[in-house]
Amino acid sequence: MSHKVGVIGGDGIGPEVIKEGLKVIEAAGVNLEIHDYDLGGERYLRDGVVLPDSVLDEWRALDVLYLGAVGTPDVPPGLIERGLLLKMRFDLDLYINLRPFVVAKSENNEGHDFMVIRENTEGAYAGEGGFLRKGTPHEVATQGSVNTRHGVERCIRYAFELANSREKKHLTLVHKTNVLTFAGDLWGRTFQAVAEEYPSVETSYNHVDAACIYFVENPQRYDVIVTDNLFGDILTDLGGAISGGIGLASSANLNPERTSPSMFEPVHGSAPDIVGTGKANPTAAILSGALMLDFLMEDEAARRIERACADPKTQNGSTSEIGDAIAAQV
Repeated sequence: MSHKVGVIGGDGIGPEVIKEGLKVIEAAGVNLEIHDYDLGGERYLRDGVVLPDSVLDEWRALDVLYLGAVGTPDVPPGLIERGLLLKMRFDLDLYINLRPFVVAKSENNEGHDFMVIRENTEGAYAGEGGFLRKGTPHEVATQGSVNTRHGVERCIRYAFELANSREKKHLTLVHKTNVLTFAGDLWGRTFQAVAEEYPSVETSYNHVDAACIYFVENPQRYDVIVTDNLFGDILTDLGGAISGGIGLASSANLNPERTSPSMFEPVHGSAPDIVGTGKANPTAAILSGALMLDFLMEDEAARRIERACADPKTQNGSTSEIGDAIAAQV
């Protein structure tokens, strides 16, 4: 069986790490029908194109998307992020951002894995807001947070399903209900309502500032976390820092109903300062590829890739040498 994959190498080290990801997937014996797309900051600088509607239409016929990284220093901040990444999430309804983390065993830590589910299409990133009297001493900027019962509930329900499938069966809601009393109230009430349908899942709640402390001091308290878009963005970068660094952090942007292709990407950025040096670690892209194979129901291949990435012997060398070592093990 062959899977139709849209590949966006993007900018900076993106093409380098995606090349290694595809190498490993091929070594794992999974057949992919590759459709390449030239998108990102470099494409924008060349011809002013960010994400044409025609490309979005083409993507709807694919199974998944595999993204390296986008962004260049010469493009104004936010242009590619909103015009490409957020447009993909909104238009393809990629409402679940799934981030797995593995905290390695150490002298003070027995080792632990946990998952963060971040709502991916609402909250502060929905784009509600604007300027009044911009550029004057009396300038006003507003940035709203959009939270709908539909959006919140489908995210929470996905998190409960995931927690229910795991051994610990524990789900923590993270928010800031003591200050964000409207959005927090909606999230809290929805969480409690859905919890009644999952009596086998133990639940808890943390304020986001407390969760930041617990991530560092006691990540073992977590199994699955569900949170809103902005808090999830911050917490998942912290999760990367405590589990080997952002260069090892994989992610999935999911449309669970499969009405459009889900997208898989490392979260380390385009790192233009090390392009072509062989210093980029492709492991995050490779692990994102394993998440993609999970979604494509190629579970056995995904597990082999994860085991190979976890072997310290594969984590030495240049970008291509690490890819070769992981490919050799799978």
